[in-house]
Amino acid sequence: MPRTLTRAEKPKKSADAPSASPRTVAELLEQLDGIPATRIRLDPFPGTATEADVLRVLDQENVICELIEGTLVAKAMGYAEARLAGMLLTFLNLFLMRRNLGLAAGPDGTVKLTSGLIRIPDVSFISWEKMPGRKQPKEPIPRLALDLAVEVLSKSNSRKEMNRKLREYFASEVAVVWFLEPRKRTARVFTSPTRCTLLTEADALEGGEILPGFYLPLHELFAAVGRGPDE
Repeated sequence: MPRTLTRAEKPKKSADAPSASPRTVAELLEQLDGIPATRIRLDPFPGTATEADVLRVLDQENVICELIEGTLVAKAMGYAEARLAGMLLTFLNLFLMRRNLGLAAGPDGTVKLTSGLIRIPDVSFISWEKMPGRKQPKEPIPRLALDLAVEVLSKSNSRKEMNRKLREYFASEVAVVWFLEPRKRTARVFTSPTRCTLLTEADALEGGEILPGFYLPLHELFAAVGRGPDE
């Protein structure tokens, strides 16, 4: 019969050891900060996904996924949210055509924030100064320190999920984050994970130091998205 190890003989867990893999679906959802199960991919198995899997799923299934702790998570974006992101990108690109300050990308602009963490802001901007070699990256998933990341909130975005994104963006040296909330027709401008300014339709999105001269009244943005055939 095997001898029971005493407390002194039992191996100690290293402080640098990785956190335990989730044993249940509930633990997985908790680890991913409440992201709905409908957005979590099981192929490859959670915890084993890589950057190559992000590209494979996009190429083979046309599904845009972020990579979080080795798990593929489908990007949350409905038609209305995509319209708002597209309209903001249009205003931003028109501005950048006049002021060649850098590059903007839309809701398929995949970015590596850190090793093993891939995020896809709905709209992003990076200045030439922060771009490696001041050149447009050729990699499908470049590692970039963005100046601006924009998220258009949908019903499936939990508060915990978005708070986590904020922490990750600022930890990777993103300068400013905008959260657009189409149902409330408001925006929140973050300069840190805990410091934000709430904007209503009476206010405007301003570029500040990263996009000097950019000025977009929120009512103009939302009006452009809601414009009908007779307007």
